[in-house]
Amino acid sequence: MDELQRTDVESFKKQEKTPIAIVLDNVRSMHNVGSAFRTADGFAIEKIYLCGITGTPPHREIEKTALGATQSVSWEYHKETADVVENLRAEGYTIIAIEQADDSVMLHQFEPKSDKKYALIFGNEVNGVDEEVMEKIDTCIEIPQYGTKHSLNVSVAIGIILWDFIQKCKLN
Repeated sequence: MDELQRTDVESFKKQEKTPIAIVLDNVRSMHNVGSAFRTADGFAIEKIYLCGITGTPPHREIEKTALGATQSVSWEYHKETADVVENLRAEGYTIIAIEQADDSVMLHQFEPKSDKKYALIFGNEVNGVDEEVMEKIDTCIEIPQYGTKHSLNVSVAIGIILWDFIQKCKLN
């Protein structure tokens, strides 16, 4: 850790976080949940909200991919994703679904503002973001794809979206 100049868990918990909340809406794969934690740790994301059927720590399959990030990243479980969205909106977050939808904005065309807080909603691996939740969003972002598959794995999408937001807000 010293050679890599990585912070310890207690210092990480105290450091300033990237003003992004990840909302997992009925994500069924524990590996995807664990990957979300690990990626959230890597980008110092504020919090993860685990909703509906999404698994919660402690769980062996989550820890397998999280590699301890469930200890460093703040998280909460809520049964209803729509309630989480309403609470985040009241706290000043811009609500964004990551989904293929009619009015979606392509990721490369979306310009996040470094002075705003964002709640990024990632949906179920088969059904996507729940329709009730889609009715409550401010916008929808889509990752352009050019192959035969219609979607990316949730954990891959989280990594792509967070990297894009970080490089546009912090690295430019």
